[in-house]
Amino acid sequence: MTSFITWYNGLEPALRAYWTIALLTTLVFAIQMVLTLIGIGDTDGGLDADTDFGDADASGDTMDTGGAIQLFTIRNMVNFLLGIGWGGVCFYSSIPNKLLLAIVALICGALMVTAFLFMFRQLMKLESNGAFRIEDCIGATCDVYLRIPGERKGQGKVQVSFEGSVQELSAVTDGDPIPSGTKVRIVELIGSNLLRVERL
Repeated sequence: MTSFITWYNGLEPALRAYWTIALLTTLVFAIQMVLTLIGIGDTDGGLDADTDFGDADASGDTMDTGGAIQLFTIRNMVNFLLGIGWGGVCFYSSIPNKLLLAIVALICGALMVTAFLFMFRQLMKLESNGAFRIEDCIGATCDVYLRIPGERKGQGKVQVSFEGSVQELSAVTDGDPIPSGTKVRIVELIGSNLLRVERL
């Protein structure tokens, strides 16, 4: 610890400022990542409730599932400062002009925010595309997995392919029994999770 303090105090003022920003924001960033991994960091909590200028939602969610990504959040501010701090540290020795260095550091901060916004947008697309809605199965063709008794006297199972994944759903039929392996068409959703099918 003593050697760190000695090294830190020996830095030039500008470089010390960049190191301070880099270390503090890295610590906050790491905490955010840990909270996200354990399920707490999906939102920025109450901190963002007052800073999400584009959204009146008090939840402060930085991954707005409505489709709009909020720009002015605590998380993005941390990402911006993270880019500035490490940008300044990395380019300090190669850019002697302090004004130019500050501009480069600001660009690094903007790039960091842009990269994270792009990443979250892609994650939201995956979340949206991967959300299975049973209503979307109406009219689709599928295979009978477990025999379906006739005249709705019992339930069988069908396997429905949906965007690269296979869903196994309960099904009934009004006609004759349908054996396993038969191709059927989904014609109706009964209740919330039961399909009515008919033989092709």
